[in-house]
Amino acid sequence: MARGRPSRAAARRSTPATPITFDDDDEMEEVVDAAAESRAETPADEEDAGTPAQESEEEEKAASERSATPVVQVLRKKRLGRPPKNRPPDWNVIPDDGSQSGTPVKRKRGRPAGGGFRGRPKGGPVQATRVAIDKEGTMMDVVNDEVDLSEDPEGEKKVDKLGNLQDGRDYRVRVFTISGRGDRLYMLSTEPARCCGFRDSYLFFTKHMQLYKIIIDDTEKRDLIDREIIPHSYKGRAIGVVTARSVFREFGARIIIGGKKVIDDYYETAARERGDVEGELAEPHDKLPPPGEPYNKNQYVAWHGASSVYHTGVPSVPLANGKPLPGKRKVNITSANWQFEHASSSSRFNANLSALRRANLNQGIYDPHTNLMTYPRTTQPTHAKWEEVLQDESDVPPLVRKHYFVVDTLVQKPLYTSLGLPGPDADFLDVGNNGLPDLEEEDIQSMEPEARDTYVQAKQDETWWRDQFQSETVDGARPKLKIGFSGVPV
Repeated sequence: MARGRPSRAAARRSTPATPITFDDDDEMEEVVDAAAESRAETPADEEDAGTPAQESEEEEKAASERSATPVVQVLRKKRLGRPPKNRPPDWNVIPDDGSQSGTPVKRKRGRPAGGGFRGRPKGGPVQATRVAIDKEGTMMDVVNDEVDLSEDPEGEKKVDKLGNLQDGRDYRVRVFTISGRGDRLYMLSTEPARCCGFRDSYLFFTKHMQLYKIIIDDTEKRDLIDREIIPHSYKGRAIGVVTARSVFREFGARIIIGGKKVIDDYYETAARERGDVEGELAEPHDKLPPPGEPYNKNQYVAWHGASSVYHTGVPSVPLANGKPLPGKRKVNITSANWQFEHASSSSRFNANLSALRRANLNQGIYDPHTNLMTYPRTTQPTHAKWEEVLQDESDVPPLVRKHYFVVDTLVQKPLYTSLGLPGPDADFLDVGNNGLPDLEEEDIQSMEPEARDTYVQAKQDETWWRDQFQSETVDGARPKLKIGFSGVPV
């Protein structure tokens, strides 16, 4: 072995290994094959096989020298071969090289630590600073949790900036303050919605875009729960509130206990332009308490029974003025009022039947099988006949009679309804009793003279009425046609 030449073991120890990571086995095999070829091209020196003493001396001399050719150290991401059934703890463990780049951290199970409920960020949702107030997209600023609209001088005398009503007025729903928002009064969005006739707050804000909905955060929600404004079961829900001032500005007298039109409206000029009568009750169906008793504001609270509005058939949008609200009136039946309520219910049922019959009488009933409108039989004629009016008895000019066919319709009614149907075929029609009953002679003679005379006169009128019409051949003016051998009338 030549002196001064370090052994391969010494070079391997003195040269720092550069770990290289391969994504697949094919790339790794290419590098390994290239390294094997480089070793095969280098001839083996017979002097390399020296004594251990010589190799140790050479290794000490070459400790300070560094090889120019780096040694490639292969790191596998995945071990070759079939994995065992019982894998040891260090199976496929990749040593940490201290670098920042590498395999990304696997996503852990569970919700992210956002700090809020269900992974939401702490502090609640971000509120908008500009909102659209109409369908055209007109944008307005949001100031003090409400849309910054123009103020009305007369309306500002009825409510202050914080939503407190003036001159003894009071809201029909509950109002409260919110922690961290000062002394401004707020309402739960569902309560004024139900108070004004809406089924839920979604339609409430959709129909009235000048109202701004606020979603409170968890801290404010917890404060309302502690003050028993909302129940504890609402801690996981999104709670929407609206300022009391904006609700009064939008609905005026309708949100006031015993509110009167124009007088309790924020925009008096707009109310007069709508045609509202000053001093008239804005909600005549509202149940006002007797003097000295408080108004029931809990009737619009969901957990106090206000959810019954979903079962009354009340429309989700308030009806126009003058139209009655649908649905039945619920009355508690007692031993003192059951007779009155029974009579009232019967009277209402009879009125509904009369209205239905009048509608059928005027409009008829559609028959889907024949595609015809049918009408009650009592409103239709039972007989018809043609009569020719002579020239001397007619007021139609002769020229018109010569060139035109003039028809006049005359409706003839009996002297009174008990005479029945006319004609010889009247008894065959299915209309019940037809005319006056026929009595035996001895029964007629046993009647009082006045009653007997009335009966005899009625029978004479019935005979006259029936003789007014004849059979179809006579009344229909059917001629006796002569049919020839060819089958055509001659």
